[in-house]
Amino acid sequence: MAKILVSDPSEGTKSPFLRGVLTRSVHEAGLSFEDAYKLASEIRDDLTDVGEITTSDLRERVIAHLSSAFGSKITQAYESSRRKTATILVRDHDNQVTPFSRSRHYLCLESCGLSSEDAATATARVYEHLLNEGEHEVSSGHIGHLTYCCLAKLFGVQTARRYMVWVQYTHSGRPLILLVGGATGSGKSTIATEIAHRLGIVRTQSTDMLREVMRMMVPERLLPVLHRSSFNAWQALPAQGEKALPAVVADGFRSQAELLSLPCEAVIQRALRERVSLILEGVHVHPALADRISGPDDAIIVPVMLAVLKPKDLKRRLQGRGSEAPKREAKQQLSFFDAIWDLQAYLLAEADRANVPIIANEDKDKAIHLVLHTIIDALAEGFSGTPRSVFI
Repeated sequence: MAKILVSDPSEGTKSPFLRGVLTRSVHEAGLSFEDAYKLASEIRDDLTDVGEITTSDLRERVIAHLSSAFGSKITQAYESSRRKTATILVRDHDNQVTPFSRSRHYLCLESCGLSSEDAATATARVYEHLLNEGEHEVSSGHIGHLTYCCLAKLFGVQTARRYMVWVQYTHSGRPLILLVGGATGSGKSTIATEIAHRLGIVRTQSTDMLREVMRMMVPERLLPVLHRSSFNAWQALPAQGEKALPAVVADGFRSQAELLSLPCEAVIQRALRERVSLILEGVHVHPALADRISGPDDAIIVPVMLAVLKPKDLKRRLQGRGSEAPKREAKQQLSFFDAIWDLQAYLLAEADRANVPIIANEDKDKAIHLVLHTIIDALAEGFSGTPRSVFI
C-alpha cells in the first residue's frame, strides 16, 4: 500500500498516516479498541488513492465516520478531545508524574465490569471535570475519588463500590489466579484473552499446550489416553465398548485430567511464588483444581466454568471452527458432538457441586462482564475499605 501523507499547513509539516495513532485517538474519545481499529482501517482504505490529506480534512473524515456509525456522544467526545490540548499531570502513590490518560482510565473502568458505553461516559465526565478544575497537576487519589463519586451518581453505589474494590486490589500486590474451564467450543480461549487484556494480565496458560508438551515427552503406546481429545479419551481406556455413554465419557476425561493436574498445579504454584497474576484456561481446569492450590493467604483464586446451554448454539460454534480454523479438527469434534455435550453436562454438574460460578457464554461481551463481576465479587469478600482509606 502506498504511503499516505498527512500535512499540517499551519506548521508546514508532512507526516505519514499512521493507523495506530488514529486508533488511539478515537479510542481515547471513548470508542472500544476493536471499533477504533476498524474505523482507522476503513479511513486508511478510503485514502488509498488520495496520497496526501490535510489534518483538518482528515479530522472531518473521522467526524463523519463517527457520526454515521456511533452517534453524537462519541463524536462530541472526539471533537472535544481535539479542541482541548491542556495536559493534566497525575502524581501517583510512588510520587511518579505522568499525563492523565483517558484510554487507561477507560480500560480501568472496563476492568470493573462496566460496559464500553458506560465506561466511555464516565471517563468523559471525569476528564471534563478535571479540565474545569483548571489544575495542572492532581494526585491519583483525587482522580480515584472523583471517579468513585461520578460512578455513584451515574450508575449507583454498587458500581462505585466495585470500582473502589478494584482500585484497592491494584494497590495491594496480591496475585490473582483466574481458572477458566469449559467443554470444547465454550469460548474459553476467547474469553481468557479478553479478560487478560482488560486486567493487564500478561501471563496466560492453556491446558491444551501443557497436554501437547506432555505428548512430546510421553509416547502414545505408554499413555494412550493422553493422546486423545478430552471428549474421546474414553476410547483409550481398557475394556470400553464402542458407545460413548455419559459415564464412560466422564471416566475418560477424568483419566486425562488427572494426568494434566500436576503440570496445571506447577504453573499455578510458580505464579504464586513469583506473586504474579495468571489466567489458566482449558477443558482440564476441573472444578476440583482450585481445592488443590496451596499458596499465600492473600492470593485470590477465582474459578469459573463457561457453558453453551443450547445444543444448536454449541454445534454452530463447532461448525464455525471448521470455516475459520480447519486445523482445529472441527470435523472430528462434530462427529463426537454427543460426547462433547455429555462432557459439558458432567463439567457443569461438577461445577455446581463445587459452587464454582457457571457463566453462560451466549454473548461474548455479556460473558466477559459476568467474569469480571465474579472477580470483583471475590475481591470484595472481607473488604471493609472506605472511599477515604482507598483514595486519600
